[in-house]
Amino acid sequence: MKILKKLGYFLLFVFIIAQFFGPEKNEGDLASVDSFIAETNPPENVKNIFETTCYDCHSSKTAYPWYNNITPVNYWLASHVKDGKKHLNFSKWNEYSLKKKEHKMDELYEEVAEGEMPLNSYTWTHSEANLSQEQVDAVVTWGKKVQADYKRQMNTK
Repeated sequence: MKILKKLGYFLLFVFIIAQFFGPEKNEGDLASVDSFIAETNPPENVKNIFETTCYDCHSSKTAYPWYNNITPVNYWLASHVKDGKKHLNFSKWNEYSLKKKEHKMDELYEEVAEGEMPLNSYTWTHSEANLSQEQVDAVVTWGKKVQADYKRQMNTK
């Protein structure tokens, strides 16, 4: 019993010390998505969907919830953000080639249409990110139009 008590105290000590350390935060400027917005010209309702549903994990600016201050949760969230930005980063849209933009747009509306995005783990704590069918349809319609524009541009080059 003494060993379990000592182990418990040790784990508590480690947990407390761990709270002083954390991963680098994704605290850039949301203005970094301006080139994406200017180029793709989403309607206001789609722009609002991106703000409430996508930018936390797919841009250089994350609005962190209170529980991001708890280690190891903050490492888990940082991992999600890093992975999200690896797949699609609206803040780096102007660095993508035309072909990559066309492909990313295809992936974007397909993931939303199939209910793969936003992730369930995100919508559990961000109820505003649960998309209605009307919102999904708006993103898909807009995404298909933008993708078609990119295809047209690629065919004229």
